[in-house]
Amino acid sequence: MSYDAPPPPPPGQPGGPYGGGGYPGGNGGGYAAPQTNKKAIWALVLGILSIVCCGFIAGIPALILGNSAKREIGASAGAQTGSGMAQAGVVLGIISIVLTVIYIVLLLAGVVAMPTSSSTSP
Repeated sequence: MSYDAPPPPPPGQPGGPYGGGGYPGGNGGGYAAPQTNKKAIWALVLGILSIVCCGFIAGIPALILGNSAKREIGASAGAQTGSGMAQAGVVLGIISIVLTVIYIVLLLAGVVAMPTSSSTSP
């Protein structure tokens, strides 16, 4: 069984299937693919770090970057994506800040013992 050669592209649409006008996957249609907002990526990374090890030191920047990224994505009219990552960074930042504040309050109240590295030798 043999296959015939593919038909030529329709007139008025330059290029072929890998870079041409009206083909799916072609980029000659006059628009650019949406880009992921860099602040949204960093908000998510800092939010994860704030939960894992850094507390409010990474939580506060995650909160600020996430809110800034959501504003930029909304104003971009579809040119940028990543609102889910920005929202996740905001939520993780808030959780980290709240947990850090609770820990500090419990530490000051004496409910939680401060970790020490002293030995038990007399």
